[in-house]
Amino acid sequence: MRIRQDFPHRVREIENQWIVLADGTRLAARIWLPEDAESKPVPAILEYLPYRKRDGTAVRDELTHPWFAGHGYACVRVDMRGNGESDGLMKDEYAPQEQADALEVIDWIASQPWCNGKLGMMGISWGGFNGLQVAALRPEPLKAIITLCSTDDRYADDIHYKGGNMLLENLGWAATMLSFSAAVPDPALVGDRWREMWKHRLDNMPLLMDPWLTHQHRDDYWRHGSICESYENIEAAVYMISGWADSYVNTIPRMMENLSCPKKALLGPWMHKYPHFAIPDPAIGFLQEALRWWDYWLKDIDTGIMDEPECTFYLQDGVPPAPRYLERPGRWVRTQGWPAPADEIEAWSLALGDTGLTPNGRLSQDRAIASPLTAGSLQGEYIPLWFGADFPPDQRRDDGLALTFDSEPYLYGLDILGQPTLTATLTSAEDCGQLHVRLCDVAPSGESALISYATLNLNLRDDSATITPPVPGEPMEIRVALDLIGYRLPEGHRLRVALSSASFPLVWSPKKRADLILKAGAPTLSLPICKAEYVP
Repeated sequence: MRIRQDFPHRVREIENQWIVLADGTRLAARIWLPEDAESKPVPAILEYLPYRKRDGTAVRDELTHPWFAGHGYACVRVDMRGNGESDGLMKDEYAPQEQADALEVIDWIASQPWCNGKLGMMGISWGGFNGLQVAALRPEPLKAIITLCSTDDRYADDIHYKGGNMLLENLGWAATMLSFSAAVPDPALVGDRWREMWKHRLDNMPLLMDPWLTHQHRDDYWRHGSICESYENIEAAVYMISGWADSYVNTIPRMMENLSCPKKALLGPWMHKYPHFAIPDPAIGFLQEALRWWDYWLKDIDTGIMDEPECTFYLQDGVPPAPRYLERPGRWVRTQGWPAPADEIEAWSLALGDTGLTPNGRLSQDRAIASPLTAGSLQGEYIPLWFGADFPPDQRRDDGLALTFDSEPYLYGLDILGQPTLTATLTSAEDCGQLHVRLCDVAPSGESALISYATLNLNLRDDSATITPPVPGEPMEIRVALDLIGYRLPEGHRLRVALSSASFPLVWSPKKRADLILKAGAPTLSLPICKAEYVP
């Protein structure tokens, strides 16, 4: 690793700058910019978050924004209303007020003497979300964004619900945000007002989980801020980035397929962190890659970034399961657009006998899926975030609580890139139920490594906006797309499909135990096979 000390521009830092909104609310900003920016205005990069610039993201900010400033950008890190040293209250995540404030912030930045009027937005997670949401409002100065570990669909692919089932992270995240928003403003910046500001927050903060628990299916609450409702609204260039160890992966194929603006995608092996300090390795020169993007869109410098294939994916090699990886071996592949034109789909039948996963078999009799409510304890963290033992370990215990179908050992390595899909016919013993689907890599030793998974609330099996309880004993046709994955199954390993009727503590259990029946016939796993070019 090389620590760089010299940059094309000397950097000046403004530790705290008040941005006064139209209603008198003051937002706190920290700014890094070239020393001569007021005489030679530069483009700006905005990161807009609730996570307290003074302490919460201070280290991360200092590893990122001064570097861009040293390359000729004004970097503005703003605390949202009701957080850090900013005035007011945050009523909810991704509320209309948040986006309205962002538009005012963008106009303020564009009007400053050190800014040439061109802006980009960059952020991970919350900052990735609101970058997309603000881009959909088309503020004139905003020319490009980099959105990391984010989603286009707040209901289907955020921290609240998955497959219509309530994630336990729904509750944990509400508590986490309470701790951020309830923290005291720094008296060194806000002066004697700190106590009044703090008490106002403590007395008036909303219970964030209230609407999240109230809106349990897709409705207007979740449609707001979900750019999948109107992809065509985004005109700014979009660079989307995520990692296989994160939960926000399914957004990328949807946005690549539906956005009409200029776009690129990058998916590495990483957890829910910026790629220049995430695990597992290999890391990339994220700052350098982002600079190529900003130079192209904000400075009109032809860096070649738009001449390359649109999508770059890291195809992970299968390795023994472990709750933490510092490195994942594999190789980079590129595709022009998504889905890649050369991709193939292999269809595998779930059948009985010694080979339960076969290219052309049939399930000759009904099979029960009757898991205890505690099945799923080896799922791993929904969002690996804190560099701990968060990844899914050996799945054999959970496999033993599931209905499983194994293939023969593969005679050659198999490259999987895309979303595996299960189609089947089920019945439920109750007027509710869950189906949890896992795809695993089974080594000759018997170790079972999780490749991808999906979970489905059978009340929302056809449409996440319409509740249709199962009729006990009545067949239901279901189709479940597993999470996007890039994975190389090693030679001599088997594929395993594991079906269970519960997955706790990933998702909250249904109102009562509901055993399922997989009906005889032709349940099928569709497996996307990667034929993309390897990157040298």
